[in-house]
Amino acid sequence: QLQLVESGGGLVQAGGSLRLSCAVSGSIFSIDYMGWYRQAPGKQRELVARITSDGTTNYGDSVKDRFTISRDTAKNTVNLQMNSLKPEDTAVYYCNARIRVVSFRTNDYSGQGTQVTVSA
Repeated sequence: QLQLVESGGGLVQAGGSLRLSCAVSGSIFSIDYMGWYRQAPGKQRELVARITSDGTTNYGDSVKDRFTISRDTAKNTVNLQMNSLKPEDTAVYYCNARIRVVSFRTNDYSGQGTQVTVSA
């Protein structure tokens, strides 16, 4: 069964850094895109960053110039380097991917989420 396996996250002080990783577990044809969303208590889910199959990236306005998304296509993995973290970055971060198990069909997958807590 196809899964997104997340790692990283945790507790860090403001101004610090964390790195999140997400790997696709299972057999696939290709990946259209992978990325991260986050949701803080009482707030709507928001896009953090996404990278497409051609390497195009886009970021949420609140994380531009602080976060960097990258991918390892050989390992079907995406990484999110988070620098200059702020308390408002505290949230559960979810890996998300649109994957083709076969060439003509796409499905969206999400990970279970990993907690990121930034203390003031």
